[in-house]
Amino acid sequence: MKIIKTKLFAKWAIKNQVSDESLNIAAEEIAIEIYEANYGGGVIKKRVANKGRGKSGSTRTIVAFKKGKHCFFVFGFEKNAKSNISFNEEKAFKIIAKSLLAYSDEEINKLIKEGALVEVENE
Repeated sequence: MKIIKTKLFAKWAIKNQVSDESLNIAAEEIAIEIYEANYGGGVIKKRVANKGRGKSGSTRTIVAFKKGKHCFFVFGFEKNAKSNISFNEEKAFKIIAKSLLAYSDEEINKLIKEGALVEVENE
């Protein structure tokens, strides 16, 4: 399974001190169905630890995921800034997930080379 960040998520992760190690752990947990919410359409909400804080008081991520395929980290937010995503955001993330999960490996590699997607380092 390839673990990937969108360009915007990658910038957010740096700003919020979310490491690739934390994302790898989160992706492994998602693969075995440990997550906070499954919105359907491949959209998952997963808590992720950031530097110096545990998962419970930390950040939330929205992930596009299909078992046996890829895990795309799409959006992140601080628990104290936002408790959940809205219905309209959920609909938008389902559209994004459908698009991302339809990419072939070749298309994903091309988007990584172009900088639109960032592969998570396996630490």
